[in-house]
Amino acid sequence: MWRRTLGAGLLTLLVSLAAMAAQGAKVESTGPLAADGVPETVRKALASNGYRVSLGSDLFCEVWFRATIPTGKTDATGAVYTTLPEGGLIGVIRFPKATNDFRGQSVAAGLYTLRYEVHPTDGNHMGISPIRDFLLLVPVAADTNPDAPIKFEELVKLSAKAAGTNHPAALSMATPGAGAAPSVTTDEHNHTVFAAKVKTAAGETPIAFIVKGQAEQ
Repeated sequence: MWRRTLGAGLLTLLVSLAAMAAQGAKVESTGPLAADGVPETVRKALASNGYRVSLGSDLFCEVWFRATIPTGKTDATGAVYTTLPEGGLIGVIRFPKATNDFRGQSVAAGLYTLRYEVHPTDGNHMGISPIRDFLLLVPVAADTNPDAPIKFEELVKLSAKAAGTNHPAALSMATPGAGAAPSVTTDEHNHTVFAAKVKTAAGETPIAFIVKGQAEQ
């Protein structure tokens, strides 16, 4: 029995490594966010370095985390990042080309803040992700106060602007692995997962989220 289990685990690992090799996924360090159109309050809240995530020869996205993320607390069942503040600013992401969020909605090229939230437990969201933790995208020009958590209803409306629909633009978070960070890996569902370590008010903590890939239909 253990041989079958071991064989299945090795097969999963080989498939994942093959997918990564095919994509040529890599992550590199970059400097501070210098793009125009970013509110100075947001720019000053970010760390002095960011990350460039490339798939093959193409830059897929750039990420800058907040210099120090305030701690919070959520008792939501199914949440993994229970010390992140709901509605709190986690960082900024830039997509050089149009992409899709975790629900498959189109997201235009540009800069977006990333705010942490836990998805509802209503019928529209059941089973969309193994964990309830998400990062909601907000057009950076519409998010000017990094120190203020945004209430759920307001955050949903702001994030919907990123998708141009009635639903927020969301990136699913993932359970952080034990490997080195920063890193880019491919999970068993062929999702591209970016992982890094962020500084919070309680200390350094790992974080991971899906930058490319959609929910299973």
